Amino acid sequence: MEYRQLGASGLKVPELSFGAGTFGGRGALFGAWGSTDAQEARRLLDICLDAGVTMFDTADVYSNGASEEVLGAAVKGRRDQVIISTKAGLPMGDGPGDAGTSRSRLIRATEDALRRLGTDYIDLFQPHAFDATTPVDEVLGALDDLVRAGKIRYTGVSNFSGWQLMKSLASAERHGRTRYVAHQVYYSLIGRDDEWELMPLGQDQGVGAVVWSPLGWGRLTGRLRRGRPVPAGSRLHETADFGPPVEEGYLYRVLDALELVAGETGRTVPQIAINWLLGRPTVSSVIIGARNEEQLRQNLGAVGWRLTPDQLARLDAASARTAPYPYFPYRRQEGFARLNRPMAG
Repeated sequence: MEYRQLGASGLKVPELSFGAGTFGGRGALFGAWGSTDAQEARRLLDICLDAGVTMFDTADVYSNGASEEVLGAAVKGRRDQVIISTKAGLPMGDGPGDAGTSRSRLIRATEDALRRLGTDYIDLFQPHAFDATTPVDEVLGALDDLVRAGKIRYTGVSNFSGWQLMKSLASAERHGRTRYVAHQVYYSLIGRDDEWELMPLGQDQGVGAVVWSPLGWGRLTGRLRRGRPVPAGSRLHETADFGPPVEEGYLYRVLDALELVAGETGRTVPQIAINWLLGRPTVSSVIIGARNEEQLRQNLGAVGWRLTPDQLARLDAASARTAPYPYFPYRRQEGFARLNRPMAG
């Protein structure tokens, strides 16, 4: 397992990390993802640690806290071997203080997460979404206090836009506060919007991408077939409306390219899709999920080998989309391109 720097920080993280969204199984959305209990979770963690996967990602909203509880039980006795990443900010109830990233909410959410995880510190803590109702300086001040108290070691964000992240970074620099080093983003072969603004921002500002849903909300598992219904047992039946929409013609163009490369390499479609992400600029870690050992072992097979330049070019071409304004001139017109250095691969 390769280890990479998390953005411009000193923290080294594995190129693959494990998402605990399948732990707990409470509620319609997360119940569809999975219902892994503590015993099963310990077995999955055993497999991960044997493979060198040491970072585990969760959030308070996952199964209403049950994911953190199950993960905490699974890491008990080996806390020093793992990196725990969690998030807070999405609604946990109907009360006025049950959502957002105000100082009081962040302090309470951190204390609750520490209790559920059974630990006295969180390695990476991220606001789960931008909170337009709370001043950026208040958010950063609260997180800085929690870092200084030793309850959080590194901070990042999740699902921010470019201006929201840049405003936060500028405020942290202005006031000498703890700086975000990670951005947990949606990125896949059928969801490349991260490349227009967030990726160049991350490279310029030293913010590493921690990628969620690398298989495009379950569309790149290799089970979908043109003209056929969604297979029985697929979580797309229950969760498709929660994920980003994908135009059918585009989806199958990408799937056709993935199938061809999978045939050439002897790898699976998910392994090809994940491996492609690992070669993209700014990507520090790709979060893989699994409801069982078979899925986990298959996803772990995405590392330790490389796609050829020709295979990468074909996947790039099949998944390419025209960038929205104001980004497309910088990709397509020489005069604009001369003013912007290309990102390193």
